[in-house]
This record gives sequence, C-alpha cells and structure tokens, in this order.
Amino acid sequence: MSRREPAHPPERAASNLRLLHKLLFVAVLMFGFGWALIPIYRKICEMTGINLLTDPDPRAAERVRNTQVDVSRTVVVEFDANKQGPWRFQPSVSHLTVHPGELVRVDYDLVNLENRTLAGQAIPSYAPLQAARYFNKLECFCFQQQTLAAGESRRFPVVFVIDPQLPRDVAQITLSYTFFEVPGAAPAGVGPRS
Repeated sequence: MSRREPAHPPERAASNLRLLHKLLFVAVLMFGFGWALIPIYRKICEMTGINLLTDPDPRAAERVRNTQVDVSRTVVVEFDANKQGPWRFQPSVSHLTVHPGELVRVDYDLVNLENRTLAGQAIPSYAPLQAARYFNKLECFCFQQQTLAAGESRRFPVVFVIDPQLPRDVAQITLSYTFFEVPGAAPAGVGPRS
C-alpha cells in the first residue's frame, strides 16, 4: 500500500498565504488609485481650464460688486453647445459683444428627445484656456445636474461677467458646453416640471 501525501504541505500553505497577501495589497492599491483619480482629475481640469466640473464660485458675486464696466474695449463671446445623448441642446445666440465688467445673460435651450426621464450634466470649457479664470459665472445650469421628463423642453440661463483684468490681447472667448446623460441619476416616474 502506498501512503498518500497531505493535500497541502506546510510550504505550499505558506506560499499560498504570501500570494494572498500580495493580491490583497494589489487590490487595496488599485482601490486607492481609483479613489484618487477623481480629485486628481478635478485638479488637472482646474489647472488647465478644460472640462471644469463647475461649482458656483463663492467669490464671483463679490468680484462683480467691485467691478466697473470697461467701456474702452469689447470682447466677443462665442457660445457653443455639444451633446452626448438624446438631447437637442443649443444657445439662444451664437455670439455677443460685451464690455469687460458688464453683467451678461445668455440662455441655452435643452430638449429631452427620449420617451423617458433623463438626467444630465453640462461641462463647460473655454478657449483660449487662460480666459477661464476671467470668466465669472454667477448663475449656470452647469452648477448641478438637470432632470427633464420625457419630451420636456427647458431654457437655462447663464449669467456671467468677464473680469476687466482679462489680458488686453484676448479679444474673443469661446464658451462651450457639452451636455451628457448621467446614467442612473434620473428618478423613475418624474413628470414634467412646472
């Protein structure tokens, strides 16, 4: 009769335990990296001015109160709208000529083309990139997600002031929004808003 060896000799069990520790370490490292991507992405966007996930600027209203309109110069602001998903999205005007320091309002029209409730988010970007720090928004639909019922149409205002400290060589700014669906964010059964 032959004698059977144990299924897991002690050195194999120790090897498996080391492998388990390494795999757990890699899993924790991957989780930490994934968690850190969000603040890293926001910081990179903030530094470059690209695709800013916009929160209201608490200092914007203060800067506007302390701003005087610079009538000695004008800036052409072009408005652009892009969409990712089943929307019709466009600005009410394609461009405006404004004075730095002047309070300006522009509307964007958004229509949900689906037969279900959708939630979406607008992400702004600016050209030239340096203009982002001088473009002070007081009111913007990009500050939060928007929910539209099936077929609903809404008009959203953007109220802004261009800081008079904008460098004089910048005579044109493009404000571009990309509006995209946020999957799973729309509550079921939401009807049209009044």
